Amino acid sequence: MPTKKDVVAAEYFYRYINAVKGNDVVKELKKNTKDFKKFLAKIPKKKIDFAYAEGKWTIRQMLQHIIDAERVFAYRSLSFSRKDPAPLPGFEENDWANVANLNKRKWSDLVKEFNAVRKSTEYLFSSFTPEQFLTTGVASNNNINPVGLGFICSGHVIHHMKIIKERYL
Repeated sequence: MPTKKDVVAAEYFYRYINAVKGNDVVKELKKNTKDFKKFLAKIPKKKIDFAYAEGKWTIRQMLQHIIDAERVFAYRSLSFSRKDPAPLPGFEENDWANVANLNKRKWSDLVKEFNAVRKSTEYLFSSFTPEQFLTTGVASNNNINPVGLGFICSGHVIHHMKIIKERYL
């Protein structure tokens, strides 16, 4: 199984990759899922739509962002693992957040959606061969591989849990 030493990613992503303690990407995804589920269950309802400053996301918006980003990272991993040579575009998280239509979304539905998306991510990464984990592609004009994207999925959640703990709760 490839480890962090096999990661190919832009320097920017190492803040997420390095937030993950272990070296087994699939095991770390599963551990991260359990940790995040417990964390989400403890968020007080009165804090879900709280933003700590003008122009900052609410916790509800942040969860939608985590879901959106996970889908993007998983698609990139799938594309590269299948040796699709097409470079993939970036995504502008703030533009996506502005049109997410969250005023019609229940918190409980967002939590369920995260759980479903993450379970799908776990199945996808569990299906990869060592070769597929290491197949490099281009996204946002940077080389990256699925093993890197897997660590990014976990590290991205860790990053946002830390922000929520420090600034929202």
